[in-house]
Amino acid sequence: MTSDSDAARLRDLAVLRRVRDRMDREYAQPLDVEALARGVHMSAGHLSRQFRAAYGESPYSYLMTRRIERAMALLRRGDLSVTEVCFAVGCSSLGTFSTRFTELVGVPPSVYRRDAAAATEGLPACLAKQVTRPIRTTSIRNGEAAAPEPHLA
Repeated sequence: MTSDSDAARLRDLAVLRRVRDRMDREYAQPLDVEALARGVHMSAGHLSRQFRAAYGESPYSYLMTRRIERAMALLRRGDLSVTEVCFAVGCSSLGTFSTRFTELVGVPPSVYRRDAAAATEGLPACLAKQVTRPIRTTSIRNGEAAAPEPHLA
């Protein structure tokens, strides 16, 4: 049998999954932690703490990673400018978008756009997505050692 605290924890996790799913679905919408928290009847601080405990990163960081992943796909297509991609994925500041993109991907979006076609030429889309997925640099930004990447043969 589950205790009341176990049941509460499961309810909290279900709420956090709904928040994460909303960010995945509505990444291009103007979402912020306050709006997400209101949607699940929590304070912004409580949502942020619970989300970080469950997923290892803040809601803002998670949302920006989703936006950058989508931006990478749009930039690989090559038919949109960096500014158009920035706004298409829900970012309202080109500077913030470019900074975050560079942090996660390792190169500015303009360089990524220029080089992406050559880097993924001939690869099936499923492999191109895996190869170009942004790295998580949260631990690096905080001065901690990065976890070793698994070796893929």
